Amino acid sequence: MTDYMVEGLIKRRAALAGEMKATQERMAQMARDLETLDNALRIVAPELEVTSIAPKFVKPPDDWSKRGEMSRLVLSMLRLSQKPMCSREIAAQLIVDRGLAATPKLLNLMTKRVSGCLRDRREQGLVENAPTRGGQWLEWQIKKPAASNSQ
Repeated sequence: MTDYMVEGLIKRRAALAGEMKATQERMAQMARDLETLDNALRIVAPELEVTSIAPKFVKPPDDWSKRGEMSRLVLSMLRLSQKPMCSREIAAQLIVDRGLAATPKLLNLMTKRVSGCLRDRREQGLVENAPTRGGQWLEWQIKKPAASNSQ
């Protein structure tokens, strides 16, 4: 085998072993937390059989984004747009693109997420606020590169 392949496999193994160790530590902490909750339940509700409480699987909602996905989608929409967009317009387009049920509650939630994403990207210097068209919403655009003064 080649050296770079061996190095890559070693790095991957080390990363996986580290992830396993962190997961084991997290599980140990969760077991301690569960024991603490069980003890509290035994004190306040001694008649309750804590082992009868079934575990609940928590599935993230469909409207959640994977790591970095929201940024990529928002920046892509701004790049393709011919004009600045407000966070509500971007959120509405995201809902349509992802095929989600367009409810007022979801639109408000997605607008908050898009707004947070845009504020973070503004701090990174990727987007900027555009002069508004007279509306009540703050409009965003991809930051234009600074013009150089070289002659």
